[in-house]
Amino acid sequence: MTGSVHSWDISTGVDGPGTRFVVFTAGCPLRCLYCHNPDTWQQRRGTPATVDELVARAARYRRFIEVAGGGVTVSGGEPLQQPAFTGEFLRRCREMGLHTALDTSGFLGHRATDAMLADADLVLLDIKSWDPQIYRRVTGNDLAPTLRFARRLAELERPTWVRFVLVPGLTDREENVDGLAAFVATLPNVEHVDVLPYHRMAEGKYTKLGLRYPLPGVEPPDAALLERVHAQFRAHEVPSR
Repeated sequence: MTGSVHSWDISTGVDGPGTRFVVFTAGCPLRCLYCHNPDTWQQRRGTPATVDELVARAARYRRFIEVAGGGVTVSGGEPLQQPAFTGEFLRRCREMGLHTALDTSGFLGHRATDAMLADADLVLLDIKSWDPQIYRRVTGNDLAPTLRFARRLAELERPTWVRFVLVPGLTDREENVDGLAAFVATLPNVEHVDVLPYHRMAEGKYTKLGLRYPLPGVEPPDAALLERVHAQFRAHEVPSR
């Protein structure tokens, strides 16, 4: 089975627990204003790679990532844009005894079969905003599919980390954060929320691709804003970090 892959990497503490072999698939239906991987948007720009090739590559690092308490993560782009490829890779890696994680926006959650999700030991679910209007402004698409997918993960009891990018002047409104915290509090499978501070490290990629950077002049959140947001999650008894 062949998929379109942007790249692969070894990462620690970003794409799931421990040190991980991370596959970045090519293609994504969202156009997030703060996207730091605009080079993964088009599936046609990826490099063909077979599941066998990627499993063999991951196997080279098996001992290293096991000792480091890690595993493999399929990220993107959006892995569920290539569901058969993603599902087969997760299955094969889990058969090897490796911890598996799926990093997704949930927008294409209907493409994930129950069998695929059973092969994901962890789901990293990016919820860009609770407010549907802000979500549309951030991504260009609807929020509802992601919320449906989040509820389905809870029904299936799949361990999940929710990830929320905090962008000053965009996703930081108190009512937006409160709404998300209240929703996550209803999902017993969510272990915690990762509050990810917006950064501008991808500006160079946009320039190289001939694209206009969508958030010129927006600065990362300061310590006071981060603490306020974490306090809002604590108020709903939702662990955040």
